[in-house]
Amino acid sequence: MLSKTIKTFTALVAMSALGATGAFAQESDDPIIIPTHNWNSQIVMSHVVGKLLERAGYNVEYTPTDSQAVYESVRLGDVTLELEVWEGAFGQSFNAALKKGGIVDVGDHNAVTREDWWYPAYMEELCPGLPDWQALNRCASQFATPETSPKGRFLAGPVDWLKHDQERVDALGMDFIVVNAGSASALWAELESASKRRAPIVLFNWTPNFIEAVYEGKFIEFPEYGKGCKDDPAWGPNKEETHDCGNPANGYLKKAAWDGMEAKWPGAYRILEKLSFTNPQIAKMAALVDVDELEPEEAADVWLDENEQVWKSWLQ
Repeated sequence: MLSKTIKTFTALVAMSALGATGAFAQESDDPIIIPTHNWNSQIVMSHVVGKLLERAGYNVEYTPTDSQAVYESVRLGDVTLELEVWEGAFGQSFNAALKKGGIVDVGDHNAVTREDWWYPAYMEELCPGLPDWQALNRCASQFATPETSPKGRFLAGPVDWLKHDQERVDALGMDFIVVNAGSASALWAELESASKRRAPIVLFNWTPNFIEAVYEGKFIEFPEYGKGCKDDPAWGPNKEETHDCGNPANGYLKKAAWDGMEAKWPGAYRILEKLSFTNPQIAKMAALVDVDELEPEEAADVWLDENEQVWKSWLQ
């Protein structure tokens, strides 16, 4: 009984400090459920935020969730929030959920995102004209593998990231075959192997990500993204197909929440509103796992220890 009283008092103090409306209403003891996906910055960030919420007196649980289906899960209240809504990968799923109702936009991180085809810098010697997509297409045979020959191979992310790479290949008439990696780790393993041999490779990459601190390279420049690209065939160079463009070059990274979160855990909702990560901070989260080989929970502890000046004000 004493433990529950202390916990409730801690949550109320956190709410009052944040200036929450109705700060003296008791918050729920139910767990705040945070989904985790299949790339390391999101997993580490989830544990960073979860640990901060625990410090504020909340119960927290984590659950692996498909990165596209998560927006329906948030909308229905099966999970409480989503910390990495990438515009290029998940904007359509997020917007569809917003239209249905039950999910709210809790604002942007300071980070600016880009997700697209990428190559290591040495490829410019082997394929003149890069990063232009037409130059890449002229060099397609150089990227061929036994499973794709005579066409080049584009190594895409996991299928559930839903990047519409095949639609782009078709719309732009590219001589490439899309091959999906099973995980983010599989992408980096192939990049490491190819880079050691200076072998041709073009693969899916994104920023913020630890890769930019380890490998020099560039994104392929496709026809510039516009709002009609993904749903209006008349938009873009191919007047009969959609997806004839690149992904947004300066995409958002949003936070989202179940629309019942603010009423049930108002103090936690205020923390979610205030928190915001930058590109270098997110890249460091990924590097702690992908480079330093820590477990995500350990990486979260290290990040919190090294960045108290960043997160302390979120809990005040």
